[in-house]
Amino acid sequence: MRAKKFFLHRPGSLEEAIALKKQYGDAAAFHAGGTELLVALKAHVLRYEHVIDLKQIDELKGVRLRSDGTIAIGSLTTHDKIANDPIVRESLPGYAELSEHVANIRVRIAGTLGGVLCFAEPHADAPTMLCALDAWLVLAGPDGQREVMSRDFHLGEFATARQEDEILASIDIAPQSSGTRSAYRAFGHTERPAVGVAAVWSIDNPQRLSLWAGAISARPTRLGRAEQVAAGLSPDLCADEIWNHLRLAVAEDAEDIDAHDDLHGGADYKRHLVSVLAERALKACLP
Repeated sequence: MRAKKFFLHRPGSLEEAIALKKQYGDAAAFHAGGTELLVALKAHVLRYEHVIDLKQIDELKGVRLRSDGTIAIGSLTTHDKIANDPIVRESLPGYAELSEHVANIRVRIAGTLGGVLCFAEPHADAPTMLCALDAWLVLAGPDGQREVMSRDFHLGEFATARQEDEILASIDIAPQSSGTRSAYRAFGHTERPAVGVAAVWSIDNPQRLSLWAGAISARPTRLGRAEQVAAGLSPDLCADEIWNHLRLAVAEDAEDIDAHDDLHGGADYKRHLVSVLAERALKACLP
């Protein structure tokens, strides 16, 4: 099936793109990598008379270090570019590894981080890891820029905090200390994860675990009980001992997740996967 005809606009700046959206309103949509939007247009699930292609806007591309050490990933940076970027590989090796395994090579080369975040299909990898990393998103609109924490960006299935006239400019992550390690583990029967779990373990004072589950429900979910237990553990424990202390808390967190039976598996099966993947992700963070 082919998409219905539309006008394609290729602005060269954020300001021009925002002005085009203001001009055409609800009849226009922003286009990033296209791996989600074009499929929806071809299936006639969505219909727009104007598509605003953002790929000519250089300021939305690449990975940069801000003056304070913050890592800024442009929203049009592809998963493949993120996986191979030297800044990401050095400072966020867990996220680089995640990007290496997104979907398939075709999606990794064409698909952008901003596109997958704004489309908000629940069965995605990146949102879970970004929540665990305490990332925040910079949105640009007609009234200027604003920041939204990653954990607050996804409101539900295919719903985000981005306004229709806003463009996701960058995804920012604070500098990671030498005592912080991160990992992501996922499992699924298709190229999309049935469940994914991201762990960020810091041995800095205070000791801290950030543990999130994704794809199992409409938005990433914090495994808060496990995080609280981890904060009170002795830093001298080995990986197996730490997991033994966290096992029950992770299982209780998983039981509270609003999971549903679907083509990715039954709800109980996916809750079980949360515990399995949490153990794998956590142990990948531990020496």
